[in-house]
Formats: sequence, C-alpha cells, structure tokens
Amino acid sequence: MKRFLSLLLLAGIIMPSAAAYNDHRGHNLDSLERVVARWTPDALDKASDQELVQYNRACRDLMLGYNVLNGDKSFFYARKALSISRPRGWYAADSDAYRYIGQIYYGREQYDSARVYYLASLAAVDAMAAGATSPTNQEGYTEREIDDYYSALYGSIGNLYNMMDSIPQAMDYYEKAGAIFEKYGWNESNSILHYNMGETWLDEGDVHKAKAEYDKAMAFADASGDSLMIVDVWKGYGRLYMEKGQTRKSLSYLRKADAYYAAHPDFAPNFRTENLDYMKEVLSRQKKQLGFLTGILTGLVLVAAGSIVKRKKDKKAATSRRSANAPAEGISPEEIPALTDREKEILDLLSKGYTSTNIAEALSLSPETIKWYRKKFLVKFDVSNVAELVLKARDCGVLE
Repeated sequence: MKRFLSLLLLAGIIMPSAAAYNDHRGHNLDSLERVVARWTPDALDKASDQELVQYNRACRDLMLGYNVLNGDKSFFYARKALSISRPRGWYAADSDAYRYIGQIYYGREQYDSARVYYLASLAAVDAMAAGATSPTNQEGYTEREIDDYYSALYGSIGNLYNMMDSIPQAMDYYEKAGAIFEKYGWNESNSILHYNMGETWLDEGDVHKAKAEYDKAMAFADASGDSLMIVDVWKGYGRLYMEKGQTRKSLSYLRKADAYYAAHPDFAPNFRTENLDYMKEVLSRQKKQLGFLTGILTGLVLVAAGSIVKRKKDKKAATSRRSANAPAEGISPEEIPALTDREKEILDLLSKGYTSTNIAEALSLSPETIKWYRKKFLVKFDVSNVAELVLKARDCGVLE
C-alpha cells in the first residue's frame, strides 16, 4: 500500500501542463451533462467539425471532472469522446481519453487492461510527434506539447509496470520521464520521480540503487527550493538507513522530518503517520540491538571471570603438588627440569593417557603445538618416549 500511494502522488504531479484541460470537479457537472445529452446521434451526424470539436471537448471535460468523483461516469464520457476523435484522427483527444481510461483501470488494479489503454495513448502521441494535425492544431503540435504528453504517459506506464513488479520496464519509463523533466528544468517533478524510484529500489531490497535515487531526489528538491519535497526525501533516507541497520542515522533523518510535519499539520497527515511508524520501527530495532550487545558483553565478562578463577585454581593446585611431591632417592635437584605452568598441564594430561589431539582440544591449542611440547619434554628429561617421560617425571617429583 505504501508504494501504491506514493506512485499515485507521482501520477498526479506529472500530468501534462500545456495540453491539460480545466478541472471541472468544482464546476456544475450536471449542467455540462445536460449540454452533452442534447446531442443526439442524428444531431452529431449533421454537426460541423467545429461543433464536433466542442462536443468532444465537453465529453473530455466530463471525463476529467468525474475522474475522481465517479470512475464509471469518467469511463462513459471517455468512450463518448473517443467515438468522435478516433474515426477523425484527432490524436491528442484520443491520447487524453485512452490515458484516462487506463487510469481508471489502474485505480481498480486491473493492470492488464490499463496497459492496453496506456499503450494506445502512447501510440496516439507517437502519431502527433510524426506530424499529425487536428482541427484545433492545423500546423501540428509543438515539441513542448508533445513532451507534455510523453512525460505524463511515461510516468503512468512506469507506475503500471512498477505495480506489476516489472521493475526494469518501470525504471526505463521513469528514466524517459526524467529526461523530459530535466530538459525543461522541472526540478520538483524530477525530485518526486527519483524519490519514488528510490522507494521502489528499497522495496526490492537494493539499498545501493535506492541511495543513488534518493540522492538525485534531494539534488532536484534543493534546486527547486521545495521544502516539502526535501522533507519527504529525509523520510526516505530514514527508511533507507533503517534497512541498513544504521538506526542512529535513521532516527536523525526521521526526527527532522517529523519536526517539519508537526509544524505543518495540514500537509498530508498520512505522511507524518508513515514517518512516525518508521520511527517506532527504528526504536524497536535499536532496542533489540542494545539487548543483543548487552548479551554479548555479559557473556564476555562471564568468560573472562571464569578464566581468571580457573587460572587461580590451577596455580593453587600446582603449588600444592610441588609441596606434596618430592624427588625420588638418587635424583639431585639439578636433574629436575624447570617447567612452566603450561608444560605441567600438558605433562599431567600425557601421564593420564591423553593423545595430542585430546590435549589440544582440552587446552584450546593446536595439535602441532602439543607435538612441539612433547619433543621439548623428551629433550628436557633426556628420555626417548612418553612412557619413559612419565616415569622420570614421577621420579623427579613433577608428577604424582
């Protein structure tokens, strides 16, 4: 739902400017309907081109007026407009009607049907670009008029493929729309476009591409001076860094955005609600991170304490053994090798029948290290094998 709402915002921004019609939602649509109803099929058959242009325009005005209020009526008047424009090759009127029918299907989540009408609208604009004329454009359409139509369609088709999860195709159409926005310096539209592209990549789990699009959105927002768009990009950054696990950085952006939304309560309350939801999620993740780190630190402290206790016990035991044991008769003090605590540990385990691998595991050393100690023992005690080593060590009073 989040992506769908943000894309609807984009669709509303990139409607054509030069070629757009009046918005009749605030006008008396009933009166306009009565005017259209007076045109019977017979009257339309006898009408002049100029009268048909006026009838077609009235139908499109009703199509626009009912676009949000009543989708069925908007669809009805779009079809009526097409019944006049399509057989006469009035491609601009065709494009308008096809696009609005596509938007109706898009709003109903009937994406395959929406795609058919959007592409039909695009084909009509292609005809305009190729030099088609109409009774109201006898010399053809200007580059700016054609670009207006293209930019609206590219954005709408990009939204459509986005909702159909055809992300590469969506991005291709978004880039086409962005090129037109940049051509005319429409920075605000480009900011919204790239913000939505960032949202899309974030939904897809690609944080690197999302970051690149948010950066572009911020650059265009700064260029336009649109503070609302800057705040929305802050919200985007907050979500981005939340997904990257950088909760402190995420909260920094989300709090800046919330401060602005709180100071402008009449601006899209749902935006602040969404932002607060992100903040709640970040704080929850931060709490989990803190708990995890606390657990690790506690574990490290316990391990360290256990190690200290073990060393003290081993030292005490070794001291006790040294005092209890005495060298056998005939062994002079000079013949008793000096051993470190580690050597005594290893020698004790050897006397108990432990293999090198067993000792390595018990003392968290490598088997190669244990083998090195064994060779060292043979030299120190001047013996040729482990059995002789154990016997001589006991004679020396080193082992019990």
